[in-house]
Amino acid sequence: MKRKIRYGRLPQFARALALALTASLLLASCQQTAATTTTQEKSSTDSAATTAAGKNTENTESKAAPADDEVKRIGVVQFAQHASLDNCYYGLLEGLKEHGYVEGENLEVDYQNANADGGLNNTICQNFVSRGYDLIVGIATPSAMAAYNAARDEDIPVVFSAVTDPIEAQLQNADGTNVKGVTGTSDVLPIDEQLQMIRAFQPDAKTLGILYSTSETSSIASVRLYEEKAAAHGFTLVAEGVSESANVPAAALKIVNEVDALTNILDNMIVQNMPVIVERAKEAGLPYYGSEEEQVARGCLATQGLDYLALGAQTGAMAARILNGEAAESIPISQIEKASGFYNSTVMAELGLELPADFADMKDLAKP
Repeated sequence: MKRKIRYGRLPQFARALALALTASLLLASCQQTAATTTTQEKSSTDSAATTAAGKNTENTESKAAPADDEVKRIGVVQFAQHASLDNCYYGLLEGLKEHGYVEGENLEVDYQNANADGGLNNTICQNFVSRGYDLIVGIATPSAMAAYNAARDEDIPVVFSAVTDPIEAQLQNADGTNVKGVTGTSDVLPIDEQLQMIRAFQPDAKTLGILYSTSETSSIASVRLYEEKAAAHGFTLVAEGVSESANVPAAALKIVNEVDALTNILDNMIVQNMPVIVERAKEAGLPYYGSEEEQVARGCLATQGLDYLALGAQTGAMAARILNGEAAESIPISQIEKASGFYNSTVMAELGLELPADFADMKDLAKP
């Protein structure tokens, strides 16, 4: 507790001395406070400058590990809700974790699903940019494109996953080099392996059908690849495009009467409506092949396709390199090189088919 000085009881000289001493102490206190404030402001300014410089420096050497006390913030936009893309997201988190970035510790993840809504997809990406995230991840072609369009003028790097044709999506240059600020993983399908497997299951099949969305550039690219390769395996391709989900049931009913087998691609609209197609194929006694394991688990016969958990993990490893300081464009776009084989023994038995000897090592995904 401070003692109160009662100047009225002091002699005149003492009163003057006390007043001078008090004024001197008050002045020194104000100067110290001002100096402290100036130092704090300078420290804050220096810190902001260092952070900005770090974001604009293109360091092509990967750092060993993230700083213990540094928290990175990323936005993840997934175009649609289905198991294949969900696996990309789960794999992404695992890939980041394996390379030192753990959600809730040194990583903040803002995960948003656009539910196949183009307008919402764009809004999510714009919000990510306004929040100044360190990195944006786009899962599936529409989200990857929206992320890049929103972030490219703000120097926020973008990593994509499950983009079938990055050049067609304008996420990669025509010569195969990276667009500035972008890298990621492609889910281009192992079509030759898929066609070989279908031929092994159905030696006498002549026509092969595909349903696809006319609004997804990645689907159009996949159909084009099938058209290029089908004849070499003895198939005539029948492709049926749909513009909206409401048209899928009618398109499925039409195509099962025109072909000997159906095969799938990772088309968001088609995958979301897959139960309808599975039912139409079942009614027609028609084999329906998937493009990855989740589709086989949900009623397709078999696949030589992609492991989307592995694809996501590969994407996460690339994201970690960028968070560690590498420029996105210095990391080559990659894809899963080896097909993963799966079949559904329940569906196979219903169709009266047998597992081909050359594909006996495939994993059975039939539910017990």
